Amino acid sequence: MKKLTLILIAACAVFMLAAPPFLKNYGVYLLSYWLVFVIATMGLNLTVGYAGQKSLGHAAFFGIGAYTVAILMKAGFSFWLGLPVAALICFFVGIALGFPALRVQTIYLAFATLGFNTAVWLVMRNEEWLTGGTFGINNIARPSLFGLSLEGNLAYYYFVLAVTLLLGALQWGLLRSPWGKAFTALRDNPIRAESLGINTRAYTLLSFAIGAVYAGIAGALFASLVQFIEPAPFTVGASIMMYLMVVVGGPGYFLGPLLGSAVGVVLPEWLRFAQAWYLFVFGAAVVVLMIWLPDGLLSIPDRVKAKRQAREASAARAAAAQQQGAQ
Repeated sequence: MKKLTLILIAACAVFMLAAPPFLKNYGVYLLSYWLVFVIATMGLNLTVGYAGQKSLGHAAFFGIGAYTVAILMKAGFSFWLGLPVAALICFFVGIALGFPALRVQTIYLAFATLGFNTAVWLVMRNEEWLTGGTFGINNIARPSLFGLSLEGNLAYYYFVLAVTLLLGALQWGLLRSPWGKAFTALRDNPIRAESLGINTRAYTLLSFAIGAVYAGIAGALFASLVQFIEPAPFTVGASIMMYLMVVVGGPGYFLGPLLGSAVGVVLPEWLRFAQAWYLFVFGAAVVVLMIWLPDGLLSIPDRVKAKRQAREASAARAAAAQQQGAQ
């Protein structure tokens, strides 16, 4: 399965590098939009899929990152200052949000994060002196890099792709470090993890903080991509959609966000031929998927492997019983 994963990564990388120049502007924009959500859901996958926490407030961090960059750029500061500031703010707010996870779990934690998302959204909507309220913030410029303008859709796409690959590599290294092993131990059995000397409080807070940083960076990229932000993309519904992307792709699978974001962002565009029915078709497809594949699309190879091993074990038991009967 590792060989298959590497082949899929290589094929996807070739497509992402070679295909965009042959696409129209909207196609390039859609790919950039997809990559932004890949980054955001990478963070949520770390919190939910690897650390086992329940969070329905991820869109709030996405919005914090977007508004931080937009407000600072409107004040005359550079995007390159706004990006780390957004990540830093999300890191500390993520730690603060992680504290309820030290006391409550499962559905109660989900409701706590949902309340956090609602509170942040209300600030975005009502504090017009800061966020522009429902009028939003427009004319958000795209940055320049080493003197090269990223104003064009294709140039900005490759910039977002580079950031996605960098953050993916960082998470890959994190998950294979002792930190990554501690996160999965926390998910599988918190009591056993604590008995092994793992500081479960610290790793719970870190899972929220690092996931929030990824969402904040994605929000900063989103603000410059769309060049106009207002509160609508950062509602509780957006958090639920991000959670759905993680679940559809496969929580705890490294490539889960890549596939889940494609289902959540690209698939609805392909279903627009159905016009008024496309949301119904999309929703029905997701429901069917969750019934038949509750562990996500990337669990298919594992399920096939498990069934093959079960058949082989059953055949071996039958052969052993037949041989014993013959004796």
